[in-house]
Amino acid sequence: MPFQKMVQFYTSLRIRTFMKIVNLLHNPDAGNEDHSEEKLVSLLEANGFECRYSSMNKKNWKKIEEEVDFIVAAGGDGTIRKITKELLARKLSEKTWPIGLLPLGTANNIAQTLEINESTEDIIQSWHHPRTKNFDVGRIRGLPDTTFFLESFGYGLFPFVIRKMKKIDKSAIESSDMEIKTALEILHESIFTYEPKYCELNVDGTDHSGKFLLAEIMNTRLIGPNLFLSPHGDPGDGQFEVILIPQKDKEKLASYVSDKMKGIDEPYHFEQLKGKNIKVMWEGTHVHADDEIIKLEKNEKIEIELREGLLKFLVPN
Repeated sequence: MPFQKMVQFYTSLRIRTFMKIVNLLHNPDAGNEDHSEEKLVSLLEANGFECRYSSMNKKNWKKIEEEVDFIVAAGGDGTIRKITKELLARKLSEKTWPIGLLPLGTANNIAQTLEINESTEDIIQSWHHPRTKNFDVGRIRGLPDTTFFLESFGYGLFPFVIRKMKKIDKSAIESSDMEIKTALEILHESIFTYEPKYCELNVDGTDHSGKFLLAEIMNTRLIGPNLFLSPHGDPGDGQFEVILIPQKDKEKLASYVSDKMKGIDEPYHFEQLKGKNIKVMWEGTHVHADDEIIKLEKNEKIEIELREGLLKFLVPN
């Protein structure tokens, strides 16, 4: 081999040795033309990463090569849930990967909780020297098909609003901001018509039962249409934040949602408990785990257990 070609060969080999390999798991329905497959792959490669691409709309996205250094989740909270469901199902002997987030969804509650809010290129550049953040997972016992949650699990107003949102004509909603505004309007209207229901609630062995408009077991700071119900929540601290809103706080909740609709984003402080082992039974029949709605028999008891640090995310230093 000529000397010059040999130098080029070993130089490219050295670059390859130090270049991180990422698997871009992309929801092509999220974001806009600036977040197309071509743009995102080009941006990753221009910033010094070797990129493997998988569309979340294709069946083979779960096949991740062993040599991959970390996964990139490009989409919203639903995309992250879909990816983590696969990671959590892997055997202990199988390799798993940390996750870098490119938040392209409507609410992006997970990314906002992790304070990932820079531009797409700045986020990608931060992955050269990232900090790894442990992320707890809520394990659910007592539901037939849903076994975990990342953001929140709860009863009352939120399942009610999610069900209403699923019934509206989305073709008239032109942007993420409009979708959040629509959800806030439905929530605000529902606060005054929804009847509080009895919740049998045990948190780490202590009874906190009562009648509530909502009872939310939260792992992230925000839920739904960016509602900042747990301003000090930390998904890596080994505890859930349990938010309870009784009838007496109806006006307070309505005022908070009204402020959100006006663009005023000051968090309100509602009754909050901390715990990691929770038993709950609700008088109603619907519950949500993240954005999934599950219909139950009345008075069906659910057990929630916090599993510490099952996931790892890349966050800016």
